[in-house]
Amino acid sequence: MTKKTGTAADTTGAAGTAGTAGPTGTAGTTGTAGATARTATAATAARAKTVKTAATAARAARAKTVRTATATAGTTAPVLDTRALNRATLDRQLLLRRSTLSAQAAVEHLLGLQAQNVKPPYYALAARLEGFRPEALSAAMEARDVVRIVTMRSTIHTHTAADALTLRPLVQAARDRELGAFRKGLAGVDLERLAAVSRELVEAEPRTMKQLREALLAKWPDADPFALSVAARCRLPLVQVTPRGLWGRSGQVALTTAEHWLGRPAEPAPAPDGTVLRYLAAFGPASVKDMQTWAGLTRLREVFERLRPQLVTFRDERGVELFDLPDAPRPDADTPAPPRFLPEFDNLLLSHADRSRVVPAGLKGRTWQGNQAYCTLLVDGFLAGVWRQEGEILTIEPFGGLTKTQRDEVTEEAERMLQVMAGPSSSSYDIRFGAVSR
Repeated sequence: MTKKTGTAADTTGAAGTAGTAGPTGTAGTTGTAGATARTATAATAARAKTVKTAATAARAARAKTVRTATATAGTTAPVLDTRALNRATLDRQLLLRRSTLSAQAAVEHLLGLQAQNVKPPYYALAARLEGFRPEALSAAMEARDVVRIVTMRSTIHTHTAADALTLRPLVQAARDRELGAFRKGLAGVDLERLAAVSRELVEAEPRTMKQLREALLAKWPDADPFALSVAARCRLPLVQVTPRGLWGRSGQVALTTAEHWLGRPAEPAPAPDGTVLRYLAAFGPASVKDMQTWAGLTRLREVFERLRPQLVTFRDERGVELFDLPDAPRPDADTPAPPRFLPEFDNLLLSHADRSRVVPAGLKGRTWQGNQAYCTLLVDGFLAGVWRQEGEILTIEPFGGLTKTQRDEVTEEAERMLQVMAGPSSSSYDIRFGAVSR
């Protein structure tokens, strides 16, 4: 596989970034060679002193922040600063180091992967799993071990079969609230009968949403057509049947019920306690509002209070109470975090009410433009840019300057991602640092 980096399209430039030779001051322009050597030695010592001083100051600042937050919260609960939260969340999300889990096991651990589009779940696992091949997830989908279904936040997720049958009933209350917004267009429609008719239609044969809407409109001609299709989606656990979602194949969205596709009945809506524990294992430490944001549910405070004896608590720098599993990993805040390329709508960026553990305050809104979401780049564990792949060209747009070491690490991770996703058939690729087209 042939690669090219830093092509003519490169607009950020390696020269002049931190840690590299800048555009001013060449060695040996004044004085003798000995003077130059002494000057270089002095400069080296000065830099070392500066680095040491900066590191000490950073540690002191973090300690001061912790003490201040503890005093503000009025509690003796340990305080986790932003970097500590970042490292803990990256570890739970399999992004601090790649996991040896299978694709299906990773989907289960992560409680699903956002999948509005077909490719994001594959890129999400490529960033998280050692030895991942897209065909592994595709095979699990074709075997009906994982499925594409609307669950949290009314969005398509890739879930294991078991989670599709349990998480979907758990979030039914949110789907009922969503349906309330379409009440006017459903005047005179018996929703129980609509659900029964819709089930009969899609279980007779998978149907596109257009086909289902037209069939329902024939029975309720005075109803709003779009509202009818929303009602069917909200009242039934509809999965997208294959070949939709398979790697390297195409297919329109055709729907049937999860029970029919998987050959077993849906489970009763479970108590949320178990899901709270699983959420903390994948996204913790987290507040009540964090989980409510992830699930699209409300009134989960009483569940956390019921579980409190089993959990440990912390405070963030703002004094917000965070819950966690006692034995969950919470790495040191200075643990190295390698660069990662994430797809649009990745779980990491959408599953907390407070996203500052990953998204710096100055970068809020930088990954969206209108309804368009961009693929994201993490550097040192935090959002640091966006990227786009068009054919064999990968364009990376950092939001700020990268050191030479960071740039090299980002390039190495980009090469790895392209090799994993392109497979052995690809012979070349082009990695560019520049503006992502919008």
